Amino acid sequence: MRSTAKTVPAGTGLLLCTGCRAAPSFDISGSFFPAWMLCLVIAIALAFAARYGLVRLKIEAEAGPPALIYPCLVALFSCLLWLALFR
Repeated sequence: MRSTAKTVPAGTGLLLCTGCRAAPSFDISGSFFPAWMLCLVIAIALAFAARYGLVRLKIEAEAGPPALIYPCLVALFSCLLWLALFR
């Protein structure tokens, strides 16, 4: 006989997972890609555009270390795109 100490957490976990649904994905030429990949690609392009804008305005030097700033911009843009497009 199983103890309820083991079955209650397992049952609770199963009930919590019932609200989950499939990950958002889209079809490109018959292959399904996750939505986060699209957000990441667009975010990288936006970070390049932001760098171009900072260089054009001659304020890239004041922005901080590029190795820190541009990955943070990619993360910011990808999260914002995810929220705007898929939530």
